[in-house]
Amino acid sequence: MSKGLILIVISDVLIHGLTILAPIDSPNTDEIDPGDDCIAVKSGWDQYGIKFGMPTKHLIIRRLTCISPDSATIALGSEMSGGIQDVRAEDITAINTQSGIRIKTAIGRGAYVKDIFVRRMTLTTMKWVFLMSGFYNQHLDTNFDPKAISEIKVINYRDIVATNVTGGARLEGIAQDHFTGICISNVTISLSKMPKELQWNCTNIAGVMSNVTLEPCHLLPKKEKVDCAFPKDRLPVEDVHLKTCSTTETA
Repeated sequence: MSKGLILIVISDVLIHGLTILAPIDSPNTDEIDPGDDCIAVKSGWDQYGIKFGMPTKHLIIRRLTCISPDSATIALGSEMSGGIQDVRAEDITAINTQSGIRIKTAIGRGAYVKDIFVRRMTLTTMKWVFLMSGFYNQHLDTNFDPKAISEIKVINYRDIVATNVTGGARLEGIAQDHFTGICISNVTISLSKMPKELQWNCTNIAGVMSNVTLEPCHLLPKKEKVDCAFPKDRLPVEDVHLKTCSTTETA
C-alpha cells in the first residue's frame, strides 16, 4: 500500500435535513462524498480498493435538491473498486446540473456497480439526463491492474421528467466490459433550443426502454409496458432515528 494512504470504514450513517451551499462554479466541492458532484458514492481506489474489498451498499438517497452545472446530481464512482451495490434514490430534484445519475469507471477499477434503483426525478436545465462512462481514467498511481474490469449491471431508472436538456444520454461501456441490465421507463424529455445532434450516444451496453419520449438507441430497444423495478423491501437504516441532544449552561 502506498505510504500515507488511509482507509476508513463507515457504517450505519444517517444524514438528514442538511443544507450545503458552495460556489456553483468551483470544482471539487462535493456536498456529501461517502468532487463537485452533489453526492459522490465511492468505495476505494484501484488496487487498494480491490484489496481492501469493502463495498458501499444498502444506500438510500431521498428528497435531494441539487445545483451543480459541471457535475452530477449523484455520482457512483469513480473510486468504486470495493464495489457499489443496492443504491436506492427517489424524489430527486436537479436544476442547472450536468447530469442526473452518473456512473464512472475505467479499466483498472475492478469490482462492480450493480442493483441501482432510481425513481421520481425532476430535472431542469441539464446537459445529460443519463450518463455512464467506462473511460474515467484517473488513477492513484501506475500500479493498477490493467486486467481489472468492473461489472456494471442492473441499473434501473423510472418516472423521470426532464426539461430544457441538451442531451438524452451518453452511455459508454467498454468493448471487453459491456454495461448490462439497463432499464429506463416512463421518462419524459423536453429538449433545449440548442440540443445535441446525437441524443442517444450508446456503445457497449445492453438493456431496454419503455415509454420514453425520445427515440431510443438501437442498444436499448423499446418494449411495451415495462416498469423498471424498484425494491419494495425496507432497509434497516430506514428505522434508525436521529437522537436529539441538548446542553445546559451552568454558572
